[in-house]
Amino acid sequence: MRKVLAVLALSGILASYDTAQTNSTSEVNSNNNKMNNKEIVGTFLGAVAKQDAETMRKFANADYIQHNPFVPTGLDPFIGLLPVLKEHGTYAENVRMFQDGDFVFMHNIWKNAKPFGADEMVAFDIIRVDKNGKVAEHWDAMTVLVKETASGRTQTDGPTTVEDLDKTEANKALAVSLIEDVLMGKNPSKIGDYISSEEYHQHNPQIKDGLTGIVEAVQYLTSQNNMFKYTKIHKVLGEGNFVLTVSEGEWNGGKKHVFYDLFRMKNSKIVEHWDVIQEIPTEGLAHNNGMFGF
Repeated sequence: MRKVLAVLALSGILASYDTAQTNSTSEVNSNNNKMNNKEIVGTFLGAVAKQDAETMRKFANADYIQHNPFVPTGLDPFIGLLPVLKEHGTYAENVRMFQDGDFVFMHNIWKNAKPFGADEMVAFDIIRVDKNGKVAEHWDAMTVLVKETASGRTQTDGPTTVEDLDKTEANKALAVSLIEDVLMGKNPSKIGDYISSEEYHQHNPQIKDGLTGIVEAVQYLTSQNNMFKYTKIHKVLGEGNFVLTVSEGEWNGGKKHVFYDLFRMKNSKIVEHWDVIQEIPTEGLAHNNGMFGF
């Protein structure tokens, strides 16, 4: 049942894409390579929302690789579980969608997600499109949506418009430096080199805005002997002023976690942060692909 509910949640994310994003039959029959990766992903997700298996097969590989630990890998097993979506009425709203080469990465809110322990949840999803224009692989992480946050911001509000496309690589390097120096502990004192002291909007529900909010959070977690530890960066994706990092680490008594961090940059500084932190499960797995494997 847990696997089915996981598919329900994933399907709910996909169902958020309005049918206007789904191409007509004649467009679907055209060469996928004439579409950009966002359009390919949007068409595939629109087909999932309508349970249009024929279109799904045209836009995704039969050996579609799944990294959600509770969703079976392969396209046909995924298609076979989609009717659960309609039964439970789970859906989601896409907040942000970005593209970096073969990867499309998204920020979503899930609705009617009570089977997972909450009515609303927040997720990051990554989909890889192969050289033939086919959806080939999927990663994600999810967390409960919190109504009252330390900063007064929600876990998903804030800017969505991409700017500074010419600074994508520099902004990706900035995110890596922050994680390596501050979150991995190589040189924590350099935090001011990466995060703006004038403007820093925080969307982690437990942390206040600004550099002082980060310092207070670190002091509290350290006092509770519960400071999280990043150990490896698995993927860095960016489009202009937005960068998503996927990292592995430990938290809550040394348990393995996946950390998805979305940063917004301005003038070579990080000015905004969203995240999803999920414990990496070890039981009830639908496959052995793991949550990383980029």
